[in-house]
Amino acid sequence: MKTNSEAAGDSRAVLDRAALAGIREAVRPVIEGRLAARRGAEPVRREVLVCHGGSCVSCHAVPVADVMERVIGERGLADRARVVRVGCMGLCDAGPLVLVVPDGVYYPRVNESLARRIVEEHLGAGTVLDEAELTWEGPGGEVLRSREVPFFARQLKIALRNCGVIDPGSLEEYVAADGYRALEKVLFEMEPGAVLDELKRSGLRGRGGAGFPAGLKWQFVRDARGDVRYVVCNADEGDPGAFMDRSILEGDPFSVIEAMTIAGRVIGSNQGYVYVRAEYPLAIERLGAALDRARQAGLLGCDILGSGFDFDVEIRIGAGAFVCGEETALMHSIEGKRGMPRPRPPFPAQKGLWNRPTLLNNVETWANVPPILLRGAEWYAAIGTARSKGTKVFALAGAVRNTGLVEVPMGISLREVVEELGGGIRSGLPFKAAQSGGPSGGCVPASAADVPVDYESLQELGAIMGSGGLIVMDEGTCMVELARFFMEFIVDESCGKCPPCRIGNRVMLNVLERITRGEGREEDLDLLERLGDHIRTSSLCGLGQTGPNPVLSTLRHFRQEYEVHVRERRCPAGQCRALLTYTIVEELCNGCHACTKACPAGAIAGELKHVHRIDQDVCIHCGACLNACPTGAIEAR
Repeated sequence: MKTNSEAAGDSRAVLDRAALAGIREAVRPVIEGRLAARRGAEPVRREVLVCHGGSCVSCHAVPVADVMERVIGERGLADRARVVRVGCMGLCDAGPLVLVVPDGVYYPRVNESLARRIVEEHLGAGTVLDEAELTWEGPGGEVLRSREVPFFARQLKIALRNCGVIDPGSLEEYVAADGYRALEKVLFEMEPGAVLDELKRSGLRGRGGAGFPAGLKWQFVRDARGDVRYVVCNADEGDPGAFMDRSILEGDPFSVIEAMTIAGRVIGSNQGYVYVRAEYPLAIERLGAALDRARQAGLLGCDILGSGFDFDVEIRIGAGAFVCGEETALMHSIEGKRGMPRPRPPFPAQKGLWNRPTLLNNVETWANVPPILLRGAEWYAAIGTARSKGTKVFALAGAVRNTGLVEVPMGISLREVVEELGGGIRSGLPFKAAQSGGPSGGCVPASAADVPVDYESLQELGAIMGSGGLIVMDEGTCMVELARFFMEFIVDESCGKCPPCRIGNRVMLNVLERITRGEGREEDLDLLERLGDHIRTSSLCGLGQTGPNPVLSTLRHFRQEYEVHVRERRCPAGQCRALLTYTIVEELCNGCHACTKACPAGAIAGELKHVHRIDQDVCIHCGACLNACPTGAIEAR
């Protein structure tokens, strides 16, 4: 894909501080105009921002942008408007998503036909199309404009500050959005100790899951013995449904490169690595292009900005193993070894890559570093809660109306995320729970929805912040089946090195499968709790230690649901097929034979155009009849 910067033929000369200042002065008004559209002010020029995040690209955003560019040329509008291919705008459920600036009007689910009309009617004639349906009804019944809706208005974007705003392939646009100002500050105005103090006072904690203080980790690596140190970015985002790190690499890759360069200066490293999972080809492509552009501009490599400091970054592509998200397994993989964790201590800060001191943070953590150093520790520390500072990016998925990426201050309640940003439950059923922290996270029940979302509160509820996956569930979700699903994932992804994880989690999965088949025993619930506690305390790495969380948290908050499965051989949510009884409602059955033909066990009998019957002794509870019946005559209870 050709970026806007490449199309414009921008300069490839090595940049110095004066050149960076010149770019900011020349391009900043454009970027401020796009940001103003978020605030409702009038920007300085008209642009059409087309989301090119991974989700929108998969929904054919590229041909949408191509059509718009072609029609702009055909209609002679090139001097009045242009198309900008930006990173993820967040509302992934509405993709491909288009924002017209300065109007602040979003067009959801744009196809090529609608793209042509947007150019001809909106850009050409100034008429907002009826298809601009991204509106909400306010509390007083008023219609809120796109930029005013809670999904956008309630967010505070720091890590995602440039995603959906700048062309991710344009170094010039990144520079105009205050890019590389933090690096300049570190190279020419701040001592490494002052940078560490700033990070410590900001309260930034690692966003990869553990929540360890970032400044303290940087200090450990700087103080470690050794002449060679490494900087590593963990972009091996393996949680199902999580795409926070991917979206930052796709939409704002220079921010990660700048932050890693800053870290290299502070800890005394000249080499960095970004470990990206192979399933992220778009992120790899854009990151690679950004690295090349930074080298060409002299912002990577030798004598960066004339400071005498050398630093470079390489990409390492992961092998697709979930366990490689664990820091020691990740480093083994970079070294060319099988990705398996090792005992700690020694920690990577003392002995990491090739037994050298290594600083490792995830993508979201890196993206927070430049704005902290620019705006100050006090500014960042004023956001969030007493112990959980700043914002957190969540991949909001599941039963909510609005799915996608959201960045909110720490301490926001789960209820606000679900009802205001998520738009409430799509099915109309009551909100039941949210799974936080991915497959090794835990469930937060609706009864605790008003608890602040931060590291400590979630841990008290038996969940974890994790990397930021947040799956919302309604009353139609079976919590036993949910625990079985996540435990199956954990078992499949275990590296098998330590017995507690390799054997213990497998036993837990077997017990859950037995319960969902209607073969559970009373003692199974106590067995699950004992096993889970043992696995948590004796597994080698974080994958095994947090693996039992889905089971333990659902047992804690939804034990009655487990008991119904065991004692009554019934699934209250109607999700465990083996526990369902399929019957035919006589008044609705027209004897069409559709269910008879679909049943693989031959359990349904009846003459054509006469009421059919299901033999419960023969039925295998597969649900094929339910899916095949055209009249809704089959019930499952």
